[in-house]
Amino acid sequence: MCIGFPMTVVENLGVEALCERRGQRERVSMLLVGPQPGGTKILAHLGAAVRVLGDLEAQQIDDALDAVESALRGENVDHLFADLVDREPQLPEFLR
Repeated sequence: MCIGFPMTVVENLGVEALCERRGQRERVSMLLVGPQPGGTKILAHLGAAVRVLGDLEAQQIDDALDAVESALRGENVDHLFADLVDREPQLPEFLR
């Protein structure tokens, strides 16, 4: 399984950008998405930006990644999926 992480462009460096995620900064290749201005959210995978993200999508990906970490610790993850809890239609009981 491949996992990409949302990052925020801090500085455009041409074919690369300085990007940040949760206080960690790294240089990311921007060849697949083109130069992006500071503040842009991107999905980074193995040192390359693979697509540009909107703020909501970036937050949903972060929430899903946080949920995996919490689930591995045996913690409740409902708060990380507020958009799915109590929605219609409901999942059948055997899928909950």
